[in-house]
Amino acid sequence: MEKRKERPLKNSPFTREQIRGWLEEYDLKDGKSIADFLKNSFGSFIQEALEKELDDELGYTRYDYKLKEGTNSRNGHHKKTLKTDIGNVEIDVPQDTEGEFEPKIVPKYSREVNPTIQDAIISMYAKGMSTPDINTHLNRIYGFEVSPETVSRITDKILPIAKEWQNRPLESIYPIIFLDGVVFNVTEDGTTRKKTAYIVYGVNLEGYKEILGIWIGESESSKFWMLVLSDLKQRGVKDILIASVDGLNGFSEAVKSIYPKCEIQRCIVHQIRNSSKFVPWKDRKTFCSDMKKIYNAVNKEQALSAFSEFSEKWNKKYPYAIKSWETNWEELMTFMKYPAEIRKLIYTTNPIEAFNRGIRKVTKTKTSFRTTDSLFKLLYLVTQDIQEKWTMPIRDWGLILNQLMVYFEGRI
Repeated sequence: MEKRKERPLKNSPFTREQIRGWLEEYDLKDGKSIADFLKNSFGSFIQEALEKELDDELGYTRYDYKLKEGTNSRNGHHKKTLKTDIGNVEIDVPQDTEGEFEPKIVPKYSREVNPTIQDAIISMYAKGMSTPDINTHLNRIYGFEVSPETVSRITDKILPIAKEWQNRPLESIYPIIFLDGVVFNVTEDGTTRKKTAYIVYGVNLEGYKEILGIWIGESESSKFWMLVLSDLKQRGVKDILIASVDGLNGFSEAVKSIYPKCEIQRCIVHQIRNSSKFVPWKDRKTFCSDMKKIYNAVNKEQALSAFSEFSEKWNKKYPYAIKSWETNWEELMTFMKYPAEIRKLIYTTNPIEAFNRGIRKVTKTKTSFRTTDSLFKLLYLVTQDIQEKWTMPIRDWGLILNQLMVYFEGRI
């Protein structure tokens, strides 16, 4: 009776019998011996594939010299080290006498890191791993080292993509945006300077969160924010309904100069922190309890009444803690005109600050960046990583959008 032919295993071109034969023949008893066997086998496969390519190029095999018709012929081999998923692999690349052979499997002059490894390096870089850590990881897993220059060269391939993302067209209207800046150290020309990453976080008409862009400039200023907002307009943003901002002086003027109809909501949380810093611990608990009555009021009139009581009680003792409330009252109370769902969304810049915490989690190990570009490409990678998790619209967005359509009739 004829023995039944054994079929290949699932997801493998080899049969179970073949694999067991190799395990026994080559004494493969642990992960390292199997990895070494696969590495050597991989080299053999590549080697034979190159030989086959040259056979096709010349029109005859090395054993069928009589079939040769042209003047070109084999001319030995040269050694090449390939960096692959399973480590460095040494191969002998066949050559021809006329130098016309252009291998497709391993292109001439190419020692490029395998695309899979490139993706791994970029992924590790995006997670904030240092170059030494990346090198250690690759050496342990794949058996080869990468220099800082190699990491930089690979991650630099992200820059054109990042700049294209930065200049992409945007939607014509964003109901809500949040503005904030994050400070980093950048060392250029031997000098370390503070630079600010200006970040705009938007909510589109479908209720999805989106980072509209990242701009890197000197220390945060209202003048630079005007440039940022001008850039948004040039990229297609015609209208913004509400902007939630922190307490930077001149912020409101910068927004209004580009989007005059935009309503400004000053961050209540920033205001609480700013007021509390003038109050010593012995009074802070009572002070904050009284302050809470202002921003928890039912409406603006009740908030004004609570503020009057608050001011009368604390103004003589802590005038500077009260003054900022008076100065910024209208913008602090913007959220009071809206229903609870919109209030909850805009009263604080916490959404963008949560995003910034995600950035700091990755960048905390880096005391300084070599260039502005190196900072920008990492911020881009972190942004894409975080945005991948933003797969759902904001909770109750349908209700919020209907409310916005009532308050901003004709603009949506």
